[in-house]
Amino acid sequence: MNRQDLAIIGAGPAGMAAAAQAAALGLRVTLLDEQPHAGGQIYRDVDRVVPLRGDILGADYAHGATLTAGLKQDAITHVTGAVVWAIEEQFRISYTHRGRGAQIEADRILLATGALERPMPLPGWTLPGVMTAGAGQILLKQSGVLARNGVLVGSGPLLYLIASQMVRSGTPPVAMIETQSRSDLFGAAKHLGGALRGWRYMVKGLRMLAEITRARVPRYTGATDIAVEGASKAEAVSFTSNGRSHRVACDTVFLHHGVVPNTQAARSLEIEHIWNTDQQCFVPQLDDWGQSDKAGVFIAGDGAGIGGAKAAEYAGTLAALQIAFEAEHLPGADRDRLAAAPRSKRLHELAARPFLDAAYPPHAPALLPDDAILICRCEEVTAGDIRSYAKLGCIGPNQTKAFGRAGMGPCQGRYCGLSVTTLLADATGQTPDETGYYRIRPPLKPVTLGELAGMDNTTPDAAE
Repeated sequence: MNRQDLAIIGAGPAGMAAAAQAAALGLRVTLLDEQPHAGGQIYRDVDRVVPLRGDILGADYAHGATLTAGLKQDAITHVTGAVVWAIEEQFRISYTHRGRGAQIEADRILLATGALERPMPLPGWTLPGVMTAGAGQILLKQSGVLARNGVLVGSGPLLYLIASQMVRSGTPPVAMIETQSRSDLFGAAKHLGGALRGWRYMVKGLRMLAEITRARVPRYTGATDIAVEGASKAEAVSFTSNGRSHRVACDTVFLHHGVVPNTQAARSLEIEHIWNTDQQCFVPQLDDWGQSDKAGVFIAGDGAGIGGAKAAEYAGTLAALQIAFEAEHLPGADRDRLAAAPRSKRLHELAARPFLDAAYPPHAPALLPDDAILICRCEEVTAGDIRSYAKLGCIGPNQTKAFGRAGMGPCQGRYCGLSVTTLLADATGQTPDETGYYRIRPPLKPVTLGELAGMDNTTPDAAE
């Protein structure tokens, strides 16, 4: 079996930047990614799409092409369509590629698995026609498709980005129903210094708001009592804003109230995670280079804590520099010299994050939904079911599997995990850290017996 110096899982900004930097320093790198093209979610299919829709998606999206260009090095084997389902000791990685199982080995591993959109369980959120805002953006990037008569619901900068892209595409949203309140903005004022240091973020936000305003898109803030109405599909969103009840008819509802780290692969390696109160999620414990508490395992990008695409890019570069140093491809003095610029740029990118986290918090009723709301869609487990398990003595997410199969469906807890932790912590009076998370074991993604039977231990050629 061919052994690599470094295996990277995920070809988003962190993974691409790390691969390019590591290869430039002489390391043999294999980059595994589920998508058919490099870019991750934020720069999805960027090389093909920029000439087609670059004017709609903007300059920040087009920047991804500079990262994909860095993958064109002989030392990088980029395997597209690779679904990683196990990471074993000595870093043997098992994955599925073109319908067959495959394995590689590496001296070190970098997890650049990115983020997931935080689920927003509300009345009607499982109706046809309801999707995450990020899914709507994928449709735009991948196919140039955007739903007409769509409504954006939730909070966070991504809502403004997608709304402005919808405006540019000629299909502006019918309305924006935002959950952040004036009190959230006032509470964020203590972080204003950081916001000013990250002034570019603020300027971008103001420009997007100006676009949305010019397009006369109605905006409702401080929304509560949100429900998606419809018998067999989404037909309207009802809510309360500023003490008044509203109902907005629509065909599509895009939900979003933040993103959270995708920690499944890291947790399968039993890497230590702690609860981040500001971002209401678990994050892995890492040093300044992205090294975890498991020797040889690094994590970079939003999978290490939400910071955005540019911060992820710089984190990937920093991790690659430390990996090259440990592999004796780079003296310590040179590592520190090369790290100075990306470290400074990363801190600059993160400066506005505390302000954004405070100004656009997750929607509280979706963190602790009413009893009737589905939490685990795979196994049809409700919030009330989770609370009833707590009354019967269930104190942690792993026990919920025995009580009612929550987290045992095809997504393996990716989308219900944080909801289950939050509900149990609230019901038992424990902290999220005390409550814990699902124990993640391979396979990380579904794998068939046929794929196992066709196991191929030769690394595929680099992607075209």
